Amino acid sequence: MKKMSSNNPDWSGKTVLIVEDDPYSAQLLVEALTDTGANTIAVSTGEEAIGFIKNSNIFDAVLMDIKLPGIQGDDATREIRTFNKEIPIIAQTAHAMLSDREKYINAGCTDYFTKPVTIENLFSILCNYI
Repeated sequence: MKKMSSNNPDWSGKTVLIVEDDPYSAQLLVEALTDTGANTIAVSTGEEAIGFIKNSNIFDAVLMDIKLPGIQGDDATREIRTFNKEIPIIAQTAHAMLSDREKYINAGCTDYFTKPVTIENLFSILCNYI
């Protein structure tokens, strides 16, 4: 992930749930968002994401990896949408086919980005939702 050259957004008081099973990728997202003042909680499974969102209303957005151990990110999103239709869920995946984007949006994701993501692209997408 490339460092952003301009000023970071100010997301003080915002909380983002990062759902990412790769510790390195999760750490990069945490560091990028911490630089904005946002709070982050990182989990590594879809089951954990479902539990956190079901039991708390503190999240302003979710960065949902699609390829996860156990329940996949698109299936976790479908489950979350049964009880929370409002929270922005942004899919993150290495799959870049147009049909993949459509699949994740149809699963209930609000938006989508492909990996590797630049900090500029991450912030640009999140600015639409938080």
